[in-house]
Amino acid sequence: MSWLFGMNKNAPIPDAPQVPVLGDGGESVAPGAPGAEGGGADGGYRSEAYSFDSTALERAAKAAKDLESSKFAKEALQLSQQQEITRQQEQQVKVKEYEATIEQLKIEQKRVEGEQRRKYLEEENRQAKLKTEYQDQLARRRYEDQLVQQQKMQEENLRKQEDSVAKQEAMRRSTLEHEMELRAKADSKRIEAETIARAKVERENQDLYLEQIRLKAKEHRSTVMEGISTAGSVLGAGFQAFLNDWDKVVVAAGGASLLALGYFTAKRATGVTANYIQARLGKPSLIRDTSRTPLFQAIKHPVDTVQKIIAKPQNALSGIVLDPALESRLRDVALATKNTKLNRGMYRNLLFYGPPGTGKTMFAKKLAMHSDMDYAILTGGDVAPMGRDGVTAVHKLFDWAETSKKGLILFVDEADAFLRKRSSETISEDLRSTLNAFLFRTGEQSDKFMMVLASNTPEQLDWAINDRLDEVVEFALPGKDERERLVRLYFEKYVLLPAVEGSKGRRLKIEEMDYGSLCTEVAEKTVGMSGREIAKLGVAWQAGGYASEDGIVTRKMIIEKAEDAVLQHNKKMAWLSDEENRENRQVLYHKPGSIIKPSDAVSQLGFTARDFSKF
Repeated sequence: MSWLFGMNKNAPIPDAPQVPVLGDGGESVAPGAPGAEGGGADGGYRSEAYSFDSTALERAAKAAKDLESSKFAKEALQLSQQQEITRQQEQQVKVKEYEATIEQLKIEQKRVEGEQRRKYLEEENRQAKLKTEYQDQLARRRYEDQLVQQQKMQEENLRKQEDSVAKQEAMRRSTLEHEMELRAKADSKRIEAETIARAKVERENQDLYLEQIRLKAKEHRSTVMEGISTAGSVLGAGFQAFLNDWDKVVVAAGGASLLALGYFTAKRATGVTANYIQARLGKPSLIRDTSRTPLFQAIKHPVDTVQKIIAKPQNALSGIVLDPALESRLRDVALATKNTKLNRGMYRNLLFYGPPGTGKTMFAKKLAMHSDMDYAILTGGDVAPMGRDGVTAVHKLFDWAETSKKGLILFVDEADAFLRKRSSETISEDLRSTLNAFLFRTGEQSDKFMMVLASNTPEQLDWAINDRLDEVVEFALPGKDERERLVRLYFEKYVLLPAVEGSKGRRLKIEEMDYGSLCTEVAEKTVGMSGREIAKLGVAWQAGGYASEDGIVTRKMIIEKAEDAVLQHNKKMAWLSDEENRENRQVLYHKPGSIIKPSDAVSQLGFTARDFSKF
């Protein structure tokens, strides 16, 4: 086949020559033409199948002979060999690619197997964890069941012991009653016998007793008469001798005068000393509560005094739940107050206003503890009943406040009770004088004390009081998030902790429930309630648990108490008939934590000199 490699693959193959087919008359007829023999369908097929064109083979044989005799035969053979080698190398490359593909498939299969094995191990670990948790849950339930059984057994034993003690006490009481009855009968018989015997002896000795009484009376009468006569003679002689000697009369008069002078001087000095001690060391009568311990109280309770001295400063917002904006504002106030105390600067006066029970008094105490200052709390309702003594009490209060070495936060609760507008017709002259004394003592900034006023109706404060305030902060009712935080706080304080820690008395029990969803539901129900009302709701939950027969606080009980508290709150709100005052109060109530200037509170048109000094 060497002659094939010399052929041009693109050379056209010559058409096969037409072989003539002779018909019956000897003329040439084309194969398959009509009139030819076998020209039908069968005859044409037999002619084509029988004919063979050998011209192409002849030309190929001739080309092979020409190639063998050509000078390029050797190069053509080498070219064909190289083409064969190239095809073999391509075939080997394909084989290696196939083998590499197989290896890659094996690696992928191993990776898939590893991934399946890892998933299998993870599933085993998960199943093992679930099994462990289930076993732990079963063990915990068994332990709880054991605790319940033990508690029931202890209660049963305690009941039996109480019954036994009660029976023993009843037997002992009956025995004592029987003994007392026998003893009473014996005593009555003894007394009766002694009475009969004493009466018999007295009847027999009656004459002797009468004679003794007469002798004693005679002797006493003679003794008294002799003493009177002797005293009269002695006193008469001494008085006569005293009057005859003028030196003794002058000395006696001078001694009496000196004695009277010493008495009145000592009385006056004692009063002044008592007033000084009361003003400096005692507690003024207006103060309801204070962190300052009087000297006598410190001597009486030294342990409490030492604990107050070594107590560390507390966070100003610990245990207080407020709006985040208000908390941020109050945190700045606490920091400024603490730094003012450390740098011995001038304290600023504050006004806290808002509905009752929103944390005004609580924050004032926390502020004092955070700043390492003393605090004193007084209420405006105690000033009016003092009448004329109110002015003196106010001066004593500020004298006492200025003696604090640590600095004092003077918190005036219900300040509108006596710091109300002087133009009002309901204010008395005594209360007006007391207000003037208060304004006189707070006319300038002080580095000894700071004043914090609290009021539910700030619009009733006198214009001069508003002029002395540096910052006014609103304590609004808690929102939904704050109510939920308060509910969680007091639920933990009054229900969870008594159930966990217990006490000597009856321990609370809690029904299994989702505490988080419960607190959220209660917070949604208690719209418009203050922090104090929510705290009372927590106390009501605790009281309900103690009042129940089994001591269990249930979810139904909690919801019922919450709904009852909401109903009572709505009734209280309905009792507020003064709509005009409520609308005026809402004009001053801005968003939580907002600060309004005293000029805005009293509708001033400009700043005063004191306003500029506050900046």
